[in-house]
Amino acid sequence: MTDYGHELLFGTFITPAAAQAGRVVELAQLTDDAGLDLVTMQDHPYQPAFLDTWTLLSVVAARTSRVRVMPNVVSLPLRPPAVLAKSAASLDILTEGRVELGLGAGPFLEPIAAMGGPARTVGQNIEALEEGIEIIRAMWHPDDGAVRVDGKHYRVWGAKPGPAPAHEIGIWVGAVKKRMLGLTGRHADGWSVSSPYAGPEALPEMNKAIDEAAVEAGRDPSDIRRLYNLMGSFSGSGTEFLQGPPTVWAEQLAELAVTEGLSAFILAADDPTTIRRFAAEVVPAVRELVEQERATEGGGDRVKPPLPDDGSGGASVPAALGVTPTPDDGTRLSGERVWSEDDRPSGPVPASDREYTAHERASGQHLVDVHDHLRAELAELRGLIDQVAAGEIDAEAARSHINTMTMRQNNWTLGTYCESYCRVVATHHTIEDRSMFPHLRRADGRLGPVIERLEEEHAAIHGVLERVDKALVGLVGGEHGIEGVRQAVDLLTDTLLSHLSYEERELVEPLARLGIR
Repeated sequence: MTDYGHELLFGTFITPAAAQAGRVVELAQLTDDAGLDLVTMQDHPYQPAFLDTWTLLSVVAARTSRVRVMPNVVSLPLRPPAVLAKSAASLDILTEGRVELGLGAGPFLEPIAAMGGPARTVGQNIEALEEGIEIIRAMWHPDDGAVRVDGKHYRVWGAKPGPAPAHEIGIWVGAVKKRMLGLTGRHADGWSVSSPYAGPEALPEMNKAIDEAAVEAGRDPSDIRRLYNLMGSFSGSGTEFLQGPPTVWAEQLAELAVTEGLSAFILAADDPTTIRRFAAEVVPAVRELVEQERATEGGGDRVKPPLPDDGSGGASVPAALGVTPTPDDGTRLSGERVWSEDDRPSGPVPASDREYTAHERASGQHLVDVHDHLRAELAELRGLIDQVAAGEIDAEAARSHINTMTMRQNNWTLGTYCESYCRVVATHHTIEDRSMFPHLRRADGRLGPVIERLEEEHAAIHGVLERVDKALVGLVGGEHGIEGVRQAVDLLTDTLLSHLSYEERELVEPLARLGIR
């Protein structure tokens, strides 16, 4: 787990649309009024539908009183670094220290050249960015004498630096690829990246590249702030990243803060209602969850409820964890049994005095949440079969719909948690799909028999799903009626619901106690 301990920052990423210039400024003012920390805009001077970002930020700074402003990120090839340094310092003075500077190498080569910018390769733009950062920093220190940088792409020789900014402006580099990540680690104060280009599952390796470059340059990786531009929706079931209610957003972002060191979360939205909900419902919850996690990691007080006996015959889930697995009510619809439930192994009984952090509780709860999504899909599947029986849809349409469901896409090789949640959501634990079971085996060898049994059941469920598909094909071909499909779905219901309850009973507590690697 990597938590660099930085103060959390929240803000907006607003489209600088020229056709709605007044609305853009109003959204920036809303960002300020809502108590957020940063208002940012992209910088693409070659985009004719966009306002000039630096001009826009100056107006926004004049119309707000507290919020910081930042280009997210500047296209450096079209803004000479010495002049950009003076612009940033000037606005910082005028706003009494409310400016941050996001810098990008400029990946869109042809539009840059079309506007009179340098005709460079991507690699040359990266070299130029490195030189540009040196020039910008030197221009902010008038006491150090004339600036002399004789680079391959910029030659600033004898320029008089100044003015000095009102505060130490942070330089945040937008980076995705390895070379840019290395530059970030060597030279930047912060890293800026967007969730559509770098999902949570990609963050560990990207952070590693930054940290390794920082160490090689003699820097402390914790000196580099991490900013994440977010795209999401408050609708959805919560099984995908940032697609669900504010509580889901809060848990997912808090997870990234304490596991990946992200400390600035910037909402890409041009809708005032979304911004208000983010500020009112997500931000406070993230702050609280991260504060709780940091306090418990530091030895804060925790509650110790007693360990109950759940009567399940397997490993108990302690009340201290605050997570309730869904019990198996014993209802069976099919006379067929795919496995015997009498010989299921159980894991170790949790220690009665074990304490759990908010982060640990969330790990266990996520398993239940994902399983609830699969239970809802199962109910939807049964509803489809009823529609086929009633003649409202045909069997081929039902089959096509089923093939889009998470349960059908799941290959059942590593469990519902890893293959449906971590693969699709790739968020709270930001792990590779195939790491959960091996990690649990290594972390607690007593779980080996349970995991082996779960893998066997996953394979069996895959077979039952194939039978459902085959039954639908048979119905389309006239080999049998709807009852053949019902029988297959009844068997799936029995096996899936039984399996999900067993998996929750055995893994909710170990996931909280041992975590994911």
